[in-house]
Amino acid sequence: MLKKDLRIKYSTLRSSLTPSQLSSKSIAIANSILQLPIWHHLYFHIFLPIEKKSEIDTEGIISILLGLDKNVIVPKIISNTLLEHYLLTDNTKFTTNKLNIPEPVDGITIEPKKLDVVFIPLLAFDELGNRIGYGKGYYDRFLSECKNDVIKIGLSFFEAEQKIEDINPTDIPLDYCVTPNKIYSFTTS
Repeated sequence: MLKKDLRIKYSTLRSSLTPSQLSSKSIAIANSILQLPIWHHLYFHIFLPIEKKSEIDTEGIISILLGLDKNVIVPKIISNTLLEHYLLTDNTKFTTNKLNIPEPVDGITIEPKKLDVVFIPLLAFDELGNRIGYGKGYYDRFLSECKNDVIKIGLSFFEAEQKIEDINPTDIPLDYCVTPNKIYSFTTS
């Protein structure tokens, strides 16, 4: 399928989930990430969900990371094309931006090259590890600034499509994608 068709399909599927389904699927995803071979790393980047778009609630994942004494980094949109990244601390204050995304007001910035693992929001992904978001390109630009071996983990309520037809050369594929029922691995090691 084409990206535009997949965006419509998965936006509709997500919006049809009840609050109870959203919660239970988010918890299942958080529990599944414990099986990933990532826990020796220190710097974990994670998105905060847009509730109005029925995104995965990442609170459970953040709790796991903090409980394991990991450095948790959250993004902030600073322009139409760029993100900044802030260390989550007890003093981090949040606001909701014009896209309804919670983000830190200020704090300690972390450079993308320091990140070990990035949890990535998405609408859909395919069996090859390609993903699509809302089409703004924030994460592809951000991931291109990270070190080459950063681990890219998508989070999805739904299983993989067979193939996304219109992948661009600038689209950066996932290493893993975690759904409530399965962990997909796209790494060759």
